[in-house]
Amino acid sequence: MTTRIDLNRLAPEPGRLSRRLDELAAFHDPEHPGWSREVFSEPYRASRAWVRAQMTEAGLETVVDPAGNIIGRLPGKDPSAPALVTGSHTDTVRQGGRFDGIVGVLGGIEVAQRLRETGTRLERDLLVVDFLGEEANEFGISCIGSRSIAGILAPEHLERTDGTGTRLGDAMERFGLAPQAALSSGWRTKDVHAYVELHVEQGPLLERSGHGIGVVSAIAGIDRLLVHFAGQTGHSGTTPMEDRHDALVSAAAAVLTVERAGCGAPVHGVATLGSIDSSPRSMGVITDQARLWAEIRSIDGNWLRATQKQIVGEIAAEAQQRGVDVDFEWLTDQDPVPTHELVQDVIAEAAGGLGLGWKAVPSGAGHDAAHLARLGPMGMVFVPSAGGRSHCPEELTEVADIARGAHVLAATLVGLDGREQPASIQ
Repeated sequence: MTTRIDLNRLAPEPGRLSRRLDELAAFHDPEHPGWSREVFSEPYRASRAWVRAQMTEAGLETVVDPAGNIIGRLPGKDPSAPALVTGSHTDTVRQGGRFDGIVGVLGGIEVAQRLRETGTRLERDLLVVDFLGEEANEFGISCIGSRSIAGILAPEHLERTDGTGTRLGDAMERFGLAPQAALSSGWRTKDVHAYVELHVEQGPLLERSGHGIGVVSAIAGIDRLLVHFAGQTGHSGTTPMEDRHDALVSAAAAVLTVERAGCGAPVHGVATLGSIDSSPRSMGVITDQARLWAEIRSIDGNWLRATQKQIVGEIAAEAQQRGVDVDFEWLTDQDPVPTHELVQDVIAEAAGGLGLGWKAVPSGAGHDAAHLARLGPMGMVFVPSAGGRSHCPEELTEVADIARGAHVLAATLVGLDGREQPASIQ
């Protein structure tokens, strides 16, 4: 019989969480405002040694796998039992903030440390993971580390190149990783009992509703689009307006097409423009080449598929009117992923048992959790983001909210430790 655990004893140490947040924030690129710790950068390299040291300080046995995931293990009573897994990422977008992803890694370390400090031993191992490279990057692939663990990092991913022509596989090797081994480092479904990720909401729903805890219902699917416009160059002063085939004007019109598509979502859907690049980039020459990057997100797969068709049709029709040729390349970064009902229930019970109000919310952001869902029941705990701001220097979640989230994470992991895994997952 499982020994009853006093969940109040597992309350995290807010001072220690705050100290670690401050120390990790010191690893950033000073060339950019805010906090930039992009994958494969030198600040990211330095920060990972620090993360591993924090796991060791918390009493975890640590390893780094071929894909660069830092994995800390807190042994349970039965090492043969499928493990409980938590974690997130510590890389950032350029000019990002101090909390996105980081809260999940440091919160997971704090939970493991409190379990050890209170002499609380789970039935099964607890793994805390700092996944490599969750954020989108110049190679066009996010969640590198969690894709490897989920067994879906593919050879074609390693062939992708950045703006300098460098292959992802080569960048990984330069970073001290083993990309070929990462292709075959996937975990088995029988290795994972459940995965729970603590994360800042990155949106305004919890703050507006006054709830301290979000129980995530689903993680949005993400479809990214690259459109190449090919027009005709010419003299900007002598070519009549009616004779122009301006690639940049077509790209500009496409910006509004993508925005309208996002504004038309019935429930949950957004569209975002990333950038436009053009040549020859001269005021005296009509643009003949342009490229546009954009993405759409939703927890509704049907909306994503329909919106893809809508965007392509409208952009193609507008470009045809201007005599501009277009090519479309879609990259499905991830499909919409619902969280598991069992994990939702246990998170809600954990929050309620600690006297905390909670609200069911969708996640419009992508997460490593979406890929870990392939291995076992998956869920996420959200804590409020001040003003809903994220991916910017103004990103803020109060330490008290992070501590509450870590306490709910601890209670959730304890609750799942004593539950049988649903037969549909085994």
